[in-house]
Amino acid sequence: MNRCTASPASSRWRCTLPALLLALATILPWHAAAADIERRAIEVSQAALGNDVGALEFFDQHGKRRSLDEFRGQPVLLSIIFTACVHSCQVATRQLDRVVQLARNALGQDSFTVLTVGFDQPVDTPEQMAGYARRYGIRDPDWHFLSSPDKQTIAALMDRVGFLYQPSPRGYDHTVQVTILDRDGRVWRQVYGEIFPTPQLVEPLKDLVFNRPVSETGLLGQIGDRVRLFCTVYDAQGDRYIFDYSLFAGIFIGVLVLGSSILWLLLELRRSRRGRPA
Repeated sequence: MNRCTASPASSRWRCTLPALLLALATILPWHAAAADIERRAIEVSQAALGNDVGALEFFDQHGKRRSLDEFRGQPVLLSIIFTACVHSCQVATRQLDRVVQLARNALGQDSFTVLTVGFDQPVDTPEQMAGYARRYGIRDPDWHFLSSPDKQTIAALMDRVGFLYQPSPRGYDHTVQVTILDRDGRVWRQVYGEIFPTPQLVEPLKDLVFNRPVSETGLLGQIGDRVRLFCTVYDAQGDRYIFDYSLFAGIFIGVLVLGSSILWLLLELRRSRRGRPA
């Protein structure tokens, strides 16, 4: 007879303990392996910083051939998905759409481009990418949904932006990231996770849009960029970006106080000169 079934209540722990140990022996190695995979994904992703994505060619959701070279000249947000994904890609795309709308309102409607690339070949065709865009109600004219029948092109893009994936029972396990490219098509920042804080994406994008790293505009353009850079601030309570006019108020008050002080000194100097004996 099995001792565990016949033992008194006081000895149940002795029967349960082996089962718990067996469960831990099964779970802990899996958890450690998952942690190793996550660390590896972050390492590969971060190692891609500074990489040039090159002039790889894709087809957009309308079947038009597009080269990544076309999008140089302004920052680019790049996400890689597979259209059959029913969880992480779905959540990440909805989150990206929400933050993109906030960023456009704060930084300008045409200040950056968004690219979503489908990597599941031969499933992710232009028609599938168009359906993916419709599924999530994305009509942004500067958001392009790209795919390629050439697996080498997809592999090259993944390598250059540090994106990892592997087949799984759910389709694919893959890095969930938004890659920010600078004006020259180089990897500038990586933003991770299905749900990420708004500033995590918008702050580095703001730096690029307003020329914090490099500014090739004239003096007035540089002044304008700096004003917009420092006056566009995140409102955590409303989860939005607003233009903060308090900087101008502070400058105005400072100029007023300085001007008043200089005027007072000049008047006092004039009085003192008049009061001197001839």
